[in-house]
Amino acid sequence: MIENILIKNTASYNSTGTQLSDLKKINFIYGANGSGKTTISNLSSEQANEEFKNCSLQWKHGQILNSLVYNKKFRENNFGTGKIEGIFTLGEASKEDVLLIEEKQKSLKTLRDDRLGKKETLEKQERTKLDEELSFKESVWKKIYKKHEGEFKEAFQGSMQKESFKNKLLSEFKTNTSPLEAIDDLKNKSKTILGKAPESIGLMNIVDSNQIITIEEDDIWGSKIIGKSDVNISHLIQKLNINDWVNQGRSYIQDNLTCPFCQQPTIEEDFKHQLESYFDESFTTSIKKVTVLIDEYGRFTDNAINEWTQIETNQKSNDGTKLDIDKFSAYLKTLLSQVNANKLLLVEKAKEPSRSINLTSTKEQSENIKNLIESANTEIKKHNDIVNNYKAEKSGLIQSIWKYVVETNKVDIEAYIEKITGLEKSIFTLNGDVIEKRNSYELLNDEIKELTKNVTSIQPTIDEINKTLQYYGFDNFEIVPSVSSENHYQIKREDGELAESTLSEGEITFITFLYYLQLAKGSTDKETITDERVLVVDDPISSLDSNVLFVVSTLIKEIIKDIKNDVGNIKQLILLTHNVYFHKEVSFIDGRTKENNQTNYWILRKNNKVSTAQPFLMKNPIQTSYELMWNELKNKEHNSSVTIQNTMRRIIENYFKMLGGYKDDDLISKFTSKEEQEIFRSLISWINDGSHSISDDLFIEAQSDVVDKYLKVFKDIFTLTKHEGHYDMMMGVENAANNQIHPTV
Repeated sequence: MIENILIKNTASYNSTGTQLSDLKKINFIYGANGSGKTTISNLSSEQANEEFKNCSLQWKHGQILNSLVYNKKFRENNFGTGKIEGIFTLGEASKEDVLLIEEKQKSLKTLRDDRLGKKETLEKQERTKLDEELSFKESVWKKIYKKHEGEFKEAFQGSMQKESFKNKLLSEFKTNTSPLEAIDDLKNKSKTILGKAPESIGLMNIVDSNQIITIEEDDIWGSKIIGKSDVNISHLIQKLNINDWVNQGRSYIQDNLTCPFCQQPTIEEDFKHQLESYFDESFTTSIKKVTVLIDEYGRFTDNAINEWTQIETNQKSNDGTKLDIDKFSAYLKTLLSQVNANKLLLVEKAKEPSRSINLTSTKEQSENIKNLIESANTEIKKHNDIVNNYKAEKSGLIQSIWKYVVETNKVDIEAYIEKITGLEKSIFTLNGDVIEKRNSYELLNDEIKELTKNVTSIQPTIDEINKTLQYYGFDNFEIVPSVSSENHYQIKREDGELAESTLSEGEITFITFLYYLQLAKGSTDKETITDERVLVVDDPISSLDSNVLFVVSTLIKEIIKDIKNDVGNIKQLILLTHNVYFHKEVSFIDGRTKENNQTNYWILRKNNKVSTAQPFLMKNPIQTSYELMWNELKNKEHNSSVTIQNTMRRIIENYFKMLGGYKDDDLISKFTSKEEQEIFRSLISWINDGSHSISDDLFIEAQSDVVDKYLKVFKDIFTLTKHEGHYDMMMGVENAANNQIHPTV
């Protein structure tokens, strides 16, 4: 069954196109001539044609049925060659054969319904699986990828689309055996490994501060350096505590006898000897040691501090430093302060050897600095190991990152896998069932075709068509088997003359439609008699009288009844017509039932040369042709000027001439203006010709001001004939939301 028709970019349908959606078993489409009905019927049977490349038919469950279309092309193809292809039916079958075929057809229907039910469930499960996959894909993209994109983007290379990321995550969940690492460790490694390939870093020099510490711990700084105590002058020097002063003054004693201390001529050889004895070799050695140590301390500390300061400067400018630069600077600052203080004390010691000093030890700060450098060097070595083995380290880190993200989202992943696994098992089972049902269906269908092949005939169709022709008064011709072509028909008159070329249009139309109805029940191919099909009927009564209209509508209503009751192989009817009388008759259910859930309605309109379809669902939009004509006039902005003029003519014909008994001259005489009289004459001229004389292809678009003049004259007819109340009533009918035309009389 066709569920949806999309038609665009062909004939009078523009690039936007129009849709007939939610088609039911029975579908009525009303449209005036030229509104686009035939284009729809042609599409139903010729979808593969290039002109319909932008159009589509959507079939229920994707099951395409044979579309049997009745339209102008059908009439031309079947009644224009002198021979009519025979229709095979089960005419020669015995009662037992028919019952057997019917039973097998019931079994075939059961198989089909079971398969379609399984297929529908299968499609539902597949949609559910697709929804689960989409939901999971969106969830992990937001919850994992976006969360870690900043630090781990490089690790996600190759999986930076939603679908590929989801697939990679599931793959890693199954196969990743890396040990789980802490997120902080992964981030730190990522800074080195991910992104730009890292370069080797030079180790920082470890400054040896042992010599500095040894000097600081020397006992000489706490000792008082003085002369010998057993010399005569020692008692006085020590008592006055002038050891350093005397020692400094010794260098000023010259060969003369002037004392550098009192500036008197008191220097004797004995005094010189006592001074030399007091400041003996031990004193001199101690003084020399102090001098050497002070000099070494200055050099050692200067060298160490310079090197540490250089390290500090370099590491501060290095964004990727491994050194704890804040602690390093603090320790160095403290050490520098200690060294400077010690140097001041050493200066004092040099001046006053007899003075005892206590140097501050820089051992703690030196060791702190050394430990920081050693720790940094350890990290540098790790970094350099990574550099030396970069590819392996990078691969390992990426694996560790994926391990982290799958483990931290393990619950969600396992829940998803469990759902998908269950759905896949169900889909696999259902798919197997669908295939099994389809194979069984094909086998049984072949069996039915084989059964029907030997019990089919074209004669029952001949008998059925002739019986219908005679019943409805067409008794001057009949259908007979062709004498020249096997399994074909010919149309003959009573005298034996071939009649096809001499039939009237009405006769051809009627017999063609009877042939079509028989074809709907059978087939021109023995093997497809029982195939299911869709009927598309386009204007079957375009040139028929009211009696035949009733006959055709009755025949179609029988088909509608069978379709609704699921009897036979016709599964859907799409009927298109421009005749409101026929539409009203064929769509009539009963006096009480107004709507049916197996039936939908549409109206096709053509405005500004563009066709569109308006849906009415189960609500029949047409109740009487007279009301419809007024409704078309009320909605003039949606219709072409030709449609508006035709509508006004038909209203005048129905109301004034048929119902009111007015003659043309009676109406013309109501107008005093020559222009208005001419406009009215043009309105009634087509009425007198009869609508059947107007070609379906004729299209003359009038200017809007001309249309306005016609509308004015049309209204004036009612006003001048004292029927203005009727005009106002019909034009003032409230337009319901569904555009249905309500009866007024």
